[in-house]
Order: sequence, then structure tokens, then C-alpha cells
Amino acid sequence: MRGAVSTRYLIAGLIVLLVIGLIFVLRNARGPSLPTGLPADAMAVANERGLTPDDVYAALATYVPGGKQDDYVMFASGGHSGQVIAIGLPSMRILKVIPVFVPDSWSGYGFGVENTALHEVYGRGPYPPADTHHPALSETNGEYDGEFLFIGDKLNGRVAVIDLRDWETKQIVRNPVFNNNHGAAFVTPNTEYVVEVSQYSVPLGHKYAPLERYKEEYRGLLTFWKFDRKKGRIVVEESFALELPPYWQDLADCGKGASDGWVFVNSFNTELATGGVEKGNPPFEAGVSQNDMDYLHIVNWKKAEELVRAGKFTRINNFRVIPIKEAVAGGVLYLTPEPKSPHGVDVSPGGQYIVVGGKLDPHVTVYSIDRIKKAIESKDFEKTDAYGIPVLRFDAVKEAQVELGLGPLHTQFDNQGYAYTSLFLDTAVVRWTLGPNDKYKAPEEPWKVVGKVQTHYNIGHLAVAEGDTVKPDGKYLVALNKWSVDRFLSTGPLLPQNLQLIDISKPGDSLRLLADMPLGMGEPHYAQIIRADRLKSWEVYPEVGWDPHRQAKSPDATDKGRIEVRGDTVHIYTTVVRSHFTPEQVKVKRGQKVVWHLTNTERTRDATHGFAIPAYGIGASLEPGETVTVRFTADKEGVYPFYCTEFCSALHLEMMGYLLVEP
Repeated sequence: MRGAVSTRYLIAGLIVLLVIGLIFVLRNARGPSLPTGLPADAMAVANERGLTPDDVYAALATYVPGGKQDDYVMFASGGHSGQVIAIGLPSMRILKVIPVFVPDSWSGYGFGVENTALHEVYGRGPYPPADTHHPALSETNGEYDGEFLFIGDKLNGRVAVIDLRDWETKQIVRNPVFNNNHGAAFVTPNTEYVVEVSQYSVPLGHKYAPLERYKEEYRGLLTFWKFDRKKGRIVVEESFALELPPYWQDLADCGKGASDGWVFVNSFNTELATGGVEKGNPPFEAGVSQNDMDYLHIVNWKKAEELVRAGKFTRINNFRVIPIKEAVAGGVLYLTPEPKSPHGVDVSPGGQYIVVGGKLDPHVTVYSIDRIKKAIESKDFEKTDAYGIPVLRFDAVKEAQVELGLGPLHTQFDNQGYAYTSLFLDTAVVRWTLGPNDKYKAPEEPWKVVGKVQTHYNIGHLAVAEGDTVKPDGKYLVALNKWSVDRFLSTGPLLPQNLQLIDISKPGDSLRLLADMPLGMGEPHYAQIIRADRLKSWEVYPEVGWDPHRQAKSPDATDKGRIEVRGDTVHIYTTVVRSHFTPEQVKVKRGQKVVWHLTNTERTRDATHGFAIPAYGIGASLEPGETVTVRFTADKEGVYPFYCTEFCSALHLEMMGYLLVEP
């Protein structure tokens, strides 16, 4: 009997232990318990939604209440949308989509308003598609100054200038020598130049040459667009380009600090492959990936300036281009081996190190500008390439190689001495330490991996707060991921991209994922993050009658509505104010030309009005103080209401007029 009782107690004890263990497992599967300090109603919400303590922390860390402002603004490329997207951090809220290369009906960009960069280049269209890639904020002494933003269009070899006083595109330039770019845009430390780098080699000047003449007649191009800060414009006549070999140039970065005066450009297809899978040749992805190493281009842009001043250039489509031969003779252009198929080159805050990530190499390779200068001075060359360019000895210029993981791409920096590299195949961001000779020094030993955080999924670019400057902030990092897969509600086969906010403020292995942000308007490639207090945006235009495209008062501004007929052209001067247009009745004859000037006379912030004419494709936005001009031919007889498209007041729907086009 005593043995049976003991057995029952033993079994009961085991059952109790199993239950306790099961509870422990289940609780840990759900994560640690919520903090008891939360208010009861907050605890109830968290429990009802199944939130973990990490979820609650992330929500608190990123929440910005209405009426309060974000600490940072991230300007992200809009990819195939052709625009730039401004996002607040840490809230990860979209603040504005800035129209650049593609029309936008909200702002009237491309829909009849003459006072825009798009109209200046294309008139009323048609407009080509676009693919914005690399935004670059203007800099003063290597720091973001918040004045201008530049962005490249890979699809058409274009670069745009955005004025950050009113967040509007002011200029679009098309490369006269080349038809596509990828490395665009990048700026020199005082925004002397906006740098644009070609991608796929072609005959320069938009000419034809058969692929059998690839080595002889195909080339790359590095363009230096001269920027006039006072005018807020690229000056094409003072710009120039450098002829490059027909390797496929990719990304670039401008030197700063110790490397000021230099530009670094990576490349692939040093094999000079021309494809032709339909002819039995290796496909491009195999043909351009055979060599163990490709070439990093090292360019002294200040010496390039000297060559241009000395007349050592040719003209292609009336654009100044320095030939390779002159660049080599003038000490402008050098090469050095880099890991195969690279897709990132980034300069550290002090300018001492140049970091290259190779997609097919688990390492990043770090070059030293001091070693590069020494190798150039001592002519420590491995050889010259087929185009006569000196190739600096790899071991002479290499500072270190750091093994990070699979698919390293792009690198950013913080103010703690850390570098951050995106791992495309590992879908992660890895934190590692820089060497001691740069501006900041990490607490750990140099060239060592100290932390990693997973992203979702297949990260491409990444951006650290002020991470491209000589003084990074280093509080936040944003991962720009190519896939989102299971992170959001299904949106059909075409899914949004996923931008993820990561806290990098603490040292060591302490990276913390805070937020996901779906972006369903294109594929963002790169971004730059600026402190919000550096931006000096206008609340209203400086005076009534302002032309935003010229950033000056318009000669067509008016404070009194009127209609003037001059020959076969009708000039309409309209004042716009809550809640009416003056004049409200406009009568023209079919076939007459119409020039319509509209002035928003409001001086109250956010008192924006719209203007639209159905059937004539006219749409405009008029911010407080703004004057715009639209021009069209009245070729459709009929009666057309024109009206305000912006809900501006309680009597918004009454803000309209009639355009009568007589037979």
C-alpha cells in the first residue's frame, strides 16, 4: 500500500512539473510579459492585440503625436514613379511626394502649368517614363545644408534640381552625350559639381556602332555638372565629362576630408562581354561575371578641371569631354582591382577609407586614400589596361578586407566609428568597426563585425541619418528592402517595397528593428536622411505674384482681374482668393490662343487653391502668393466650368467660373 501511494505521489508530481513546464514554454513562445507600468487601458489594448513588449517599445519609439514634428526627413528615390518621396523619421509617415520627371495632377506639374521644369524641357508632353535612383542633398563643407536636392533618372540619363525652399523641381538636364545613368546623383563637398555616372556602355553622342566594334567604339562617361548655388541651376556651358572605358560603370561617391578632390566609381563587365544568348553566346549575367576582379575608377576631379581650363577636351554634341588619353597624361584617371560585380562604393566620414561591396564576394574591401596617393606618387602600378590607364597594385592600396556575409552591397556610417553594410542574400544589415585613422573610433577593435539585424527581405540600399556627411548623426538607419512578401496585406501580384526603421543609437550588438513601412508607388533605390532643423522651407511665397520656377516676382502677376485681347490671343489675368476667381466669366472664340495668368493673393499658410478646365487638360495648384501661367488654343467650342480643385473653404464648391468658347 505504501509503495502504491508513493507511486501516485510521484506521478502527480511529474504531472505538476509537466504543466509548469508547458506554461513556461507557452509563455516564452509568446515572448516576455508586458511591463506592469502600463496604464490599464493601454495594457488592455496590448493584450487584446497580442502585442509583445518589443512591439510596445517600437510603437513608443516611433510615435509622433499630431501637432509634433519628426526629427529627421528622409528623401527617398521614387524609382519607377519618377518622383522623390519625403518621409518623416521616426514616424515613417509620408510627408510629400515631390514631382520630378513625371506629371502630377495635384500640383499641375505637366498639366499645362508653364512655370515648371518639366514644361521647360518637354512643353505639354509627351513625357517619357522615368526611374529615379540616387538623391543627393547639397553640401557645405561636407555637411548637408538643406538648400537643394538632386536626383538622377536612370532610364533617360537625366538629372534634376529640387529647391528645398518650396520643395519643387526647378531644372531637368538631359545628358547630351549619353542615354542612361545609374550613379546619379552625387555631390562634391561644397556642391561645386553634381556627379552623374553612366551605366551601360554605348557609342558616345547617341551614335551607332555595331557590337563587333564594342572595344573600339563603345565607352562610359563620368559627367560633372557645374552647379550655381545663387541661381539654383546647373550651368551646362560650364560642365564637362570624362570619357571612360567600356566597362559598365555603376555607383560612385565623392571624396571628403582626406579624400576631397577625388571621385570613386566602381564597375563591372571588365570582360567587355556583349551577350548574344540567342546566338549561343554566354548570357550577360555569365559573361560579365567571369573575371575574379573588376576595376575601381579613381578620378582626380580638380586636375580634370585644370585640363578643361587648358583646353584638353573634345566636343561631343557641343559638350566638353576629356578623352581617356588626356586624362591619363594629366594624372586624372587611375584604376585598381576590386571584388567582382561590385555594387557599392562609399567614403567614410573622415574621407580616409573607401569601402567597396562585391555582390559575389562575402567581404567588403577597404581602400585607403593615403595608400592610393602613395601608390600614384611612386607609380606602383600592376599594369596599364587596354586603354592605357594605370592600374594601381591592389595590395598597395588595400587597407583591409572584412568578411560580412552573403551579398554585401552598400555601406553607411555613424558617429560612433561603425560602418553598416546591407547584405542582399542574407537579408540583413551588419555593423562593423572602421579603422583608427578615420574621424570616429569605435570602442571595439577595428575591422570587426560587432552586430547584425535581419531585414524583410532582400535589402538593397540603406541610409543612416546624415550618413553621407563628415558628421553623421547615427541615431537611425533605414533599410530599403526589395521584397515585402508576408509583411503586409496582399495587394495582388505586384507588392509594395518595405522600408524598415532600425535604431542604431547604442554601441555593440544592439541594433533594434522598430518599424515596417510599405511603399507602393515605385521601387525606392537610395535615400538620404537630413536633420529636420537644417531645412528652411518657406511657409508662403515671399510676396504676392511669386513665380516659383524663377524664384522671383512674376511680370504677369496681378492684383486685379481683367481680360485683354491682343490680335488672335486672349490674355486673362485672374486673381484667386477664398472663395472666388476674378473674372468669373471668360468668353473666347474657337481657334483663339489663350494665355491665362493666375495669382493666389492669399498670405495665410496652407491657403492653397486649385484651377482646372475640363476637356483642355489644364490642372494647376496655386500656393499662397504664387502666380502661374497656362497656355492653350481654344480649339473645342462649348461651355466649360473652371473651378478650384483644392477644398479651400466652406464655399469651395461655389468657387468656379465659366469658359465659353464660341463657334
